[in-house]
Amino acid sequence: MDFRQHVLSAGRAVLDMMQREWEPLSAGELELRLDQAVEEMLESELLVGKLETQPSSPAVYLRLLRSNPSPGPQGLPTAAGLTGPTEEGATTSEDPQEEADSEAVKYISELLQSSKSRARLAGRARLSLSHTVLLSLSLLSERVSYRSVSRRFQLEKGNIHRIFFSFCERIGKLKEEQIRWPLGEEAAELLSPFSSLVVQNKQDEGHGVPQVLGVLGHTQIPVRLPVGKHELERLGPVEKRMKMEAHPDCWLNLELVCSCRGQFLHCRVTKGSDADRGRRLRDRLEQNPQLMPPGSCLVARAGYPLTAQILTPYTGSDGPKQEVFNQTLEERCRILDQAVGSLKARFRRLTYLDIGNYDRARTVVLTACVLHNVFLQMGQELQAESETENIGTVEEEEEVEEDEEGVQRRDAVADLLLTNINSEKTHDNKDLC
Repeated sequence: MDFRQHVLSAGRAVLDMMQREWEPLSAGELELRLDQAVEEMLESELLVGKLETQPSSPAVYLRLLRSNPSPGPQGLPTAAGLTGPTEEGATTSEDPQEEADSEAVKYISELLQSSKSRARLAGRARLSLSHTVLLSLSLLSERVSYRSVSRRFQLEKGNIHRIFFSFCERIGKLKEEQIRWPLGEEAAELLSPFSSLVVQNKQDEGHGVPQVLGVLGHTQIPVRLPVGKHELERLGPVEKRMKMEAHPDCWLNLELVCSCRGQFLHCRVTKGSDADRGRRLRDRLEQNPQLMPPGSCLVARAGYPLTAQILTPYTGSDGPKQEVFNQTLEERCRILDQAVGSLKARFRRLTYLDIGNYDRARTVVLTACVLHNVFLQMGQELQAESETENIGTVEEEEEVEEDEEGVQRRDAVADLLLTNINSEKTHDNKDLC
């Protein structure tokens, strides 16, 4: 009797195991099993010595990407997407461009090696660190599919996915190092005049026209909603969907503070439904006054809170004083427009992130911001059209916060600007006479 029970129990166990193996898997389970299978296959290939077919340097990959583009509108990006567009009519295998791109790959690879987090990048069975960096930069610089990149790098699509997000997580951990608020002498070096019209002797601390530490603003990054994706796709192009779709979480808010050099000093990514508009940064500056050098301020467009540390334009009034102040402030805000334009031109995947997971989408955006500062450190600036569509132009339904100290400081600065302009006009009239 006991023997029969054992046989019956063993038979049931075999049936359960076969049922689990042959029943249709869910999408998540299937993706996980495919990734595990790909990892095992690549590790086995590594052991048998198939790495000999891999190119010896990133420059070889760069020539391959240029000389053998994939058919259709979504070809694999050239390395020009990393360091800037090439001149029209120039040959695609230009050596200076290859050297610049190889330098970028080498610099970022060394940055990852020297970072505190030395964990192994996922999915790197067949790729060296430099090729992992090149692969990830290719995915960031153009909106190409994982499939097209997998063909170029001769890797499975699932492994490309794991490599890219592992790279973004590693770069994202460098945020505190690469995007940091300046203090002391570093902050003093970043200060720039509020207006070139103000004479130097009126720049006394706390009473005259302040110097600008940075420009506060935001832009929006379209993302895919995890629910109702197929219904949204029937609406048309990305731009049309953004105008018609009312759901606030179909984009990410990217709040930035940019120095006069285009460097990001502050970066915060939130869901579209999080209408913070600089309030958390305002509280931080009020609680830590040492963050702002004496006689300095941030400037921002309408919609942000007006404080002694953050100056915003006048709204609802068109007097000469208000007009002069608003025009001067707008000139400063264009610095952020140029920086955001360069960010999106260099990392074109930010045009639309086809990622339904908020944490992963946020990590990709942070990666692009960190790499933006890294490229500036290397001296590789990218001139692009200014992005003004989504920066500080959204009309706020709620009343904008203004504290008394901020109102007084803005009025004092506006009076000084108008007085200085009038004195300049008087002086010019005397010269004419």
